[in-house]
Amino acid sequence: MNLRIARHTNIKTGLNDEQVLRSQPNVYEDKNSRSYKQIIHDNFCTLFNAINLVLGLMVFITGAYRNMMFVGLVFLNTVIGIIQEIRSKKILDNLALLNQQKANVLRNGKIKSIPVEQIVCNDILMVRTGDQISVDAIVVEGQVECNESILTGESDSVIKKYGDALMSGSFVVSGQAKAQVVKVGADTYSHSILESAKREKQYPSELRDSINAIIRFSTIVLIPTGSIMLIKQLMENLVQWRSAILSTVAAVIGMIPEGLVLLTSTALAMGAVKLARKQVLVQELYCIETLARVDTLCLDKTGTITQGKMKVVLTDGLGKTSDEEMQYILANMYSCLSDDNATAQAIRTYAGKGDTHCIRTIPFSSSRKASAVVFEGNRAYMTGAYSFIVNQQENWINERIESYAQQGMRVLVLAKGRIMGDQIRGNNEVIGLIGIQDVLRPNIRRTLQYFYKQNVNVKIISGDDPRTVAAIAQKAGVKGRAVDMTTVKDIDQAVQTYSIFGRVTPEQKKQMVVALQGQGHTVAMTGDGVNDVMALKEADCSIAMGSGSEATKGVASLVLLKDQFRAMPSILREGRIVINNIQRSASLFLVKTMFSFGLSLITIFWFSAYPFKPIQLSLVSLLGTGIPGFVLALEPNEERVTGHFLQHVFGRALPGAVMVILSVVFANLFRQPLQMSGAQFSTICTIVASWNSLCVLYTVCTPMTQLRKLLLICMFAGLVIGLTLFHSLLYLVGLTFWQGIYVACNLAIIPDCLLIMKKAVDKTFLRNA
Repeated sequence: MNLRIARHTNIKTGLNDEQVLRSQPNVYEDKNSRSYKQIIHDNFCTLFNAINLVLGLMVFITGAYRNMMFVGLVFLNTVIGIIQEIRSKKILDNLALLNQQKANVLRNGKIKSIPVEQIVCNDILMVRTGDQISVDAIVVEGQVECNESILTGESDSVIKKYGDALMSGSFVVSGQAKAQVVKVGADTYSHSILESAKREKQYPSELRDSINAIIRFSTIVLIPTGSIMLIKQLMENLVQWRSAILSTVAAVIGMIPEGLVLLTSTALAMGAVKLARKQVLVQELYCIETLARVDTLCLDKTGTITQGKMKVVLTDGLGKTSDEEMQYILANMYSCLSDDNATAQAIRTYAGKGDTHCIRTIPFSSSRKASAVVFEGNRAYMTGAYSFIVNQQENWINERIESYAQQGMRVLVLAKGRIMGDQIRGNNEVIGLIGIQDVLRPNIRRTLQYFYKQNVNVKIISGDDPRTVAAIAQKAGVKGRAVDMTTVKDIDQAVQTYSIFGRVTPEQKKQMVVALQGQGHTVAMTGDGVNDVMALKEADCSIAMGSGSEATKGVASLVLLKDQFRAMPSILREGRIVINNIQRSASLFLVKTMFSFGLSLITIFWFSAYPFKPIQLSLVSLLGTGIPGFVLALEPNEERVTGHFLQHVFGRALPGAVMVILSVVFANLFRQPLQMSGAQFSTICTIVASWNSLCVLYTVCTPMTQLRKLLLICMFAGLVIGLTLFHSLLYLVGLTFWQGIYVACNLAIIPDCLLIMKKAVDKTFLRNA
């Protein structure tokens, strides 16, 4: 795409304050954070709320106002959801400010670091390695290599010189330059490119897909089932129209799983807030679920298991060059080079400032694995990986490099020669070796041991020499063998066989993640550099270091703002707690949905009326699912999540739902022998269903904890209070002696029947879940 500069800005001073005020800012709609208005609108304006409102109006018409209690509960749930989401938004938005993408611009002759939204048209942008470009600009000084894969799909770096365009969404792989901003905000080549940069595909989420499937099913069956039941009762004149409406409303209310949706969103939001308090920014909510399912963790070495601060610990002139000469050459090279990675910083710290001017530089890139400086007389010096600098390697040099690498050093060669174009590798002469060491993060060994105990396989992936990577990895406690990825042809086999990988290219990192996923693994990837971006975007869950490049943080689902890798175990635990608790509590909500649907079908084909009134189901929902579901959703449960969500929740809900249906069916069979009136039949069904819900809660709470015991006691007390003190409100009537005996027998056998059915379901339905 061709860009033109309408008005040239002074590249020495940049814009002044007056020019900034007159210029167009880089403002665009942030779709990653919903506004308060959107949160309120999206929570109130849902399909289920609309259905509940219609049902409430239908009950209002009948004059049975006490049966409208469910409308109040729905309203309360909605308000709770809004409050929780707003609370989460405030915390996460405040944390996001710490991770706000920044840009360096030249203004009033000084370089300023500002949020990207404050960049204005005609600003002079200072770009360097690791920066993600958020505007359209033209290079006016210097040279950089850019990765434009987000725009073009091509992973190869593109060299950008004077007059070339820098497009929004691309990121700088190497080099340093000044660029004048040409287009900002919605006028850029793709104003939404930063959103697509975060993820090219939606995060996989079995939880999200399962919840959506339940909602779709409920929506499809709810309206036609309710309509048929209402029409059947009215046409057959079996009950009065008021009773028919109340009966239908009760059935439809029971089939709505609105509590499940609220439970899921609340649990995920609370999980994100807990992580935020640990300085972990969650940029994709459903990645919390992915964390719970992770079985393979891919770690970039530098900046992840190490501190990312490197130090020159050795120089070896190979008998050709003294230490002083090497230091002098390196000082002159790195005074000219724009490289700003950890290696370059370490060499600058060691060598100091140079005093010689250069003709041109070739900055380091992941694909080149080397950098070079050309001085007067076409003398060129280069540093980098031995195999990437010389055509013909010498055994004795390789042996010396290996001896240093086995000590955990990253070994660079210093060579001299001639350079044609940007091709560094050639007939160059190695004149020295540079040994650089990276320091392990504190407690890294304990952190990795935790993952092994949790059956999470650890893979170390690095672009460094495999011998160096292996030495560092072994010090960190990584298990497994190492391999040089330049010798690997079958990546699928390599990721199965090895755990430590050296000389890995950015494209190979991505291919390794894809290979692991193809073998059925759920993969988390950590990284901090632009060479990790493609792999991070492909991983099921991507984790970036807060000190990493803007491009890396832009694509990650989680950002460790304080580089606190030691927090990884607690992050994994939080993910497991959230999903395990949702999975456990969801079964409680689906008991009501399943038995309501079953009883609705039975009512259509057999019963004269639905056995419950709306307010009676409100009691069952409140004590059996509502309160317990949200209490249990906050409990710790750190087991790794496995199996299919729908199989688990339906399998655990099935015994309770079947038990309610059978209890109601048998009550109907005994209706004539026990001379039950309609009110007595409804009373018996309410008592049995409420007791059944507590029995299901007991099975879910097993094994018992103090909190679960207290929960059961409170719910049982609530049931007793509801049945005795509020019997008139709940349309409950007195029972005869034999009807009471029948109810007592039901209550006695329900726990054992539930246990038998649960064992049968676990054996057949959940065995492979």
